[in-house]
Amino acid sequence: MAEVIRMPKMSDTMEDGVLAKWLKKEGDEIKSGDIIAEVETDKATMELEAYDDGILLHLGVKNGEVVPVNGVLAIVGKKGENIDDLLNEISETTEKDTPDVASKEPAKEEAPSPEEAIDTSGIKASLITMPKMSDTMTEGTIASWLKKEGEEVKSGDVLAEIETDKATMELESYEDGILLYIGPKTGESVPVDGVLAVIGAKGADFNKLLMAHEAKSKTTEVKTEGETKAVESVPEVSTAIPTQAPPVPVETSTSGSNGRIKASPLAKILAGEKGYDISMIKGTGDGGRIVKRDVEAFVPSTASAPGPMTGPETTDIVLPEIVGEERYEEVPLSQMRKIIAQRLAESKFSSPHFYLTMEINMDKAIEARQSMNEVSPVKISFNDMIIKAVAVALRKHPKVNVSWLGDKIRFNKHIHIGVAVAVEEGLLVPVVRFADNKTLSHIATEVKSLATRAHEKKLQPEDWEGNTFTISNLGMFGIEEFTAIINPPDACILAVGGIKQTAVVKEGQLVPGNLMKVTMSCDHRAVDGMVGSAFLQTLKELLEDPVRILI
Repeated sequence: MAEVIRMPKMSDTMEDGVLAKWLKKEGDEIKSGDIIAEVETDKATMELEAYDDGILLHLGVKNGEVVPVNGVLAIVGKKGENIDDLLNEISETTEKDTPDVASKEPAKEEAPSPEEAIDTSGIKASLITMPKMSDTMTEGTIASWLKKEGEEVKSGDVLAEIETDKATMELESYEDGILLYIGPKTGESVPVDGVLAVIGAKGADFNKLLMAHEAKSKTTEVKTEGETKAVESVPEVSTAIPTQAPPVPVETSTSGSNGRIKASPLAKILAGEKGYDISMIKGTGDGGRIVKRDVEAFVPSTASAPGPMTGPETTDIVLPEIVGEERYEEVPLSQMRKIIAQRLAESKFSSPHFYLTMEINMDKAIEARQSMNEVSPVKISFNDMIIKAVAVALRKHPKVNVSWLGDKIRFNKHIHIGVAVAVEEGLLVPVVRFADNKTLSHIATEVKSLATRAHEKKLQPEDWEGNTFTISNLGMFGIEEFTAIINPPDACILAVGGIKQTAVVKEGQLVPGNLMKVTMSCDHRAVDGMVGSAFLQTLKELLEDPVRILI
């Protein structure tokens, strides 16, 4: 019996996916486990596996089409099997789910829509539009074009790099042909579904395609108080060919107009290892991109700064005339920074925060860490110890390990600790899963790996989803105390300050000690003060006597 392959929900925030590329054709024989397509989700491009053996009888969507979660992608069955009834059933279900506005009004002859009035049939060209690469993405920024107008491109070629709210991702071509037109320039932002480029046959009249797309974008359907009506809306970015590029920050040979250094990942790693400022290196790669050979050939400047001015002492000081120029540079926000601003503002102003601060004596933790690192296969940090202690404390206080869902509270039975990591564009929160079940050396290894991949923008959806509690540690930067904004869907976040040596009272005597301050931000809708205080008391006991963490 034929089976329907539907769009799977590949992440917790995914609502639809783009069928990036079919890897099998209708009529191909497939087996369970075969990769049949690549799907662009809200987080990354992922592979779609077949779960049944058989013949690929029907492909329901084309390359580049958006399909909602649970939407029909294909049908697999036996060779020669009749699937007409199944296709009719799918069609009827789709029609039932689609509101029939026309049936509520008398039938009448409708005028063609603006886009239908423009005849684009016979034009051997296709529009490349901005894909929706994440659930929160409303626009993307062109980090760099890797192809130029007039170049021949093939399906699978990378046309450009696009900065989304999550990461910098590659834009692939799904067509063979000539890159006839490039709309936005490097550094410009384009809304989802906005025109990026046109690919087609040489000499194709692509202006009609642009006009049709612009006409279509001006007409949207909105529903107001139960009535549906068409309204005119001004598109965020015109798809017409720009006559003049908007002003952008001054760029060097190695950076784009959005301030992003154009360098290969290997070059960045190599520059970091050698201690070089990569912005000082001149790139010789495509478009001024810094590559490995540029880093290896770079010779840091040995010129020293001028020393202090010396001269005979005098009581009369004559100040030189200073001529200066006020200057500044405005850099457009990256997609990541925009979404961070949006989400944290929503959290701060919708969640009633309250804060609990406690001092923890870290004398025994310092001794325990030194002993553990003598035998541990990987260096254990204080942050690793805090992650483990928090996980153990959450197991004892499950009312802190919760999520506020509006009309209900979710009590999470598992413990996934989000660890805030600062990257160049903003903040990412990779997740240590089942932290209470892992050893300190396991946590240390995993955190280092997650932090490295975060800086290299190689995190996958499973790396940043599902946190139940978050830790933000600024102690290594010399910060003694701070408060953090809750990271949804968590109800709490722990802000960790640095360890400071100070005088403490012990058994009636003033002695030197090492204190660390922690502040927990709580969502008062889900966590009460007494619950949060009991959790911090347990955390304090665990860190002041670390052997308890291991029991």
